[in-house]
Amino acid sequence: MPPHGRPITRRSALVLGGAAATAVTTAACAPALVRPDRPVLTHGVQSGEVTADSGLVWTRADRPSRMVVEIASDPAFRDARTLTGPDLTPDTDFTGRLRVPAAPGPVTHYRVRADDGRAPSEALVGSFRRAPADGRDVRFVWTGDVVGQGWGIDTTRGGMTIFDAMRARDPDFFLHSGDSVYADGPLEETVVLPDGSTWRNTMTAAKAAVAQDVDGFRGQWAYNLLDVPYRTFAAAVPVVASWDDHEVTNNWYPGEVLDDPEYDRERRVDVLAGAAARAFREWMPLDPAASPDPAGRIHRRVGHGPQLDVFVLDMRTHRGPNPAARGPAETPILGEAQARWLLDGLAASRATWKVIAADMPLGIVVRDGRTGVEAVADGTPGGPVGRESEIARVLTGMRERAVRNVVWLTADVHYTAAHRYTPERAGIAADPFWEFVSGPAHAGAFPANTLDPTLAPEQVFVHAPAREDVSPAEGFQHFGEVTISGGRLRVDLRDATGASLWSTTLDPA
Repeated sequence: MPPHGRPITRRSALVLGGAAATAVTTAACAPALVRPDRPVLTHGVQSGEVTADSGLVWTRADRPSRMVVEIASDPAFRDARTLTGPDLTPDTDFTGRLRVPAAPGPVTHYRVRADDGRAPSEALVGSFRRAPADGRDVRFVWTGDVVGQGWGIDTTRGGMTIFDAMRARDPDFFLHSGDSVYADGPLEETVVLPDGSTWRNTMTAAKAAVAQDVDGFRGQWAYNLLDVPYRTFAAAVPVVASWDDHEVTNNWYPGEVLDDPEYDRERRVDVLAGAAARAFREWMPLDPAASPDPAGRIHRRVGHGPQLDVFVLDMRTHRGPNPAARGPAETPILGEAQARWLLDGLAASRATWKVIAADMPLGIVVRDGRTGVEAVADGTPGGPVGRESEIARVLTGMRERAVRNVVWLTADVHYTAAHRYTPERAGIAADPFWEFVSGPAHAGAFPANTLDPTLAPEQVFVHAPAREDVSPAEGFQHFGEVTISGGRLRVDLRDATGASLWSTTLDPA
């Protein structure tokens, strides 16, 4: 039993027995003091979806007001240009975003205020580096799993310091690989660690119960932005955001109805997912025009110059039921439309490297209970079945369409690893490829899972603890880094201090 008093897995969240499922507005979570005479930007600024000529800027105010953004190439804003953004209203939880043109030069500095017509707020500043139009070097970092398994913000330990380490790497952008909040993971105020010391969680009302409505989900995003390292990182490094399950609830799939007493007001997953998606889009700098899906789901291509295209997958909202994923019939995890979009996009891409940002691994066995499959691999030998069949079709389609230089990046399993796949060894007509796993960013760490032989993976490197739910205080928090220089792609798997644990460099075909 872990110190929280009940069995816990990396895919399940700590819950408070008997806690009231009370949702609160996110204004109560604001790190800044509310001023009666002028608006306050409560949770910092962020940017995302950066292109060669623009970036998306985000903020949140404490009251109805208008978002105003200044942009400049000079950090002193001597050459500033002022742009008027959207109204910040209760309909969007007082959040807003504005796509701004990139300033002359490689770095755009932005300064954001909220104006209610009487007095503007104090300004908050951030910056982003535009995507290259030429072949200059590109560096980005990725990880996932934030505030999981009951490990929240402990200010006595510096908060979520891994975000300081990632910022020190000076990346062009951050690929957030999912489980970016744990909406199903309430916190306890204190947790006694194995060494006898105490972990002290910063508490908010929203983090005292599972999220069951839109205000509850909003409070999950507000909580993470209370953390100083996280908020500072968000202002300095643009994000490309994905999601997985904990943004809604553990291991969810469309049509599911929960059998969990913690969900005492809403157990229909489709209702929970709708509220969670609304909060996700409000609190992350996502471009509503970016997804090709008419339902507005999040899979999309994010280009970053001639050397890199990132294909962000949604392996959650298109999937079939987890109990059906062991086959023998093919079970979707991407869905037909998304799989076709991926193959078409990969074949059309002229970027040197194509990174597939997957929110779940391909060959690692991740169970859902005793009979269900949460990820792709079902843990049995033999040919592809269930979700493996759909992925095998995608891999075969890549070879048929002469797609080269594809790398898969993921998180989800709360350790870091490098896997080399050679599907032909398993009788699948597909090219070899690499999958790199990183995380958690700030959550419980877990031992390595077994690999399924279906796609013929080889574990080249792994860094994981020997026991379950190791706290961030003990290490085993990770992020990955990709550097593309001169056409070559280097991957470093790093720990929470930024030290490289393992690396490899790949040459383009």
